Amino acid sequence: MDQSISVAQFQEKLLELAQPLAPLDLPLLDAHGATLSSNLMVDDQLLLKAGDRIGSTQIGLAASLGLDRLPCRPHPRVVIISAGDDLVEPGSKLADDDDEFESNSWFLTTFVREIGAHAFRVHTIAQNEEVLKLIVEDQLVRADLIVISGESKDESFELINSVLSSLGEITTVLPNLAESGKHSFGSIGPDKTPVIALPGEPLANFLSAELFIRPMILKMLGYRGIYRNSKKIKLDFEVSGVDGQANYLRGKIGSEKQIALLPDQGAISTISAADCLIYLSEKTTKIDKGESVEVIFLQGDLV
Repeated sequence: MDQSISVAQFQEKLLELAQPLAPLDLPLLDAHGATLSSNLMVDDQLLLKAGDRIGSTQIGLAASLGLDRLPCRPHPRVVIISAGDDLVEPGSKLADDDDEFESNSWFLTTFVREIGAHAFRVHTIAQNEEVLKLIVEDQLVRADLIVISGESKDESFELINSVLSSLGEITTVLPNLAESGKHSFGSIGPDKTPVIALPGEPLANFLSAELFIRPMILKMLGYRGIYRNSKKIKLDFEVSGVDGQANYLRGKIGSEKQIALLPDQGAISTISAADCLIYLSEKTTKIDKGESVEVIFLQGDLV
């Protein structure tokens, strides 16, 4: 039986795998988007603090001081892989009703790039254990983190889990998270590269990226804060969630900072429409109108 685990406990286990990357002295342009690994001092004055993200103004400041390099936590290299014999690349035709367009790798690749990682999308969709094992072994040389997902309804999860288990120490868990499914995680290969397998359903994939992948990458980058900004907000409507599970419902922020719950929460379109998540804990199944709820903001600068 799969091990049940809370969202917070699972985040903690994944963050144990995702250690900050070793600092490097990077040329200024390569340092863009990375994080400063040590304080930048000039005449005992602190100009840049360790953990600051390096943007255009930080690079301009360094150049004005005559520096051509900065000490950085480099961009994590994240390899994105898809597996499943019913997955079809967008632009191709579906052969039958069992086929589905592969979308998770496209989302995940751009998602991790937005955070500040170097993302490498593997173009071959692995359809059996032999192919998937060869792909994973081949990618280990350039990966600080490997993320794999499969078909909807987790039909290819056992394929993925079997291959990963043959390459390292892997644990399978079932987070207490509504709209989600089984996850596998651990370290594989000679360098103990962190790996995580996500559910194949696009909604579950999106939630896993937000809750689990994003904090891992930000920790690897050396950020001081690795979670989204959130705030308690009073609702002008009633909202309910799945009993005994954490719920992250997609919402929209109105012109007067009012929160609206997007209709048809099961639709994949809520992923692109949402700019916030309405959070109900595992112990909370209902929030009445006029009560406050934690709202997580999906837009804005990284913290």
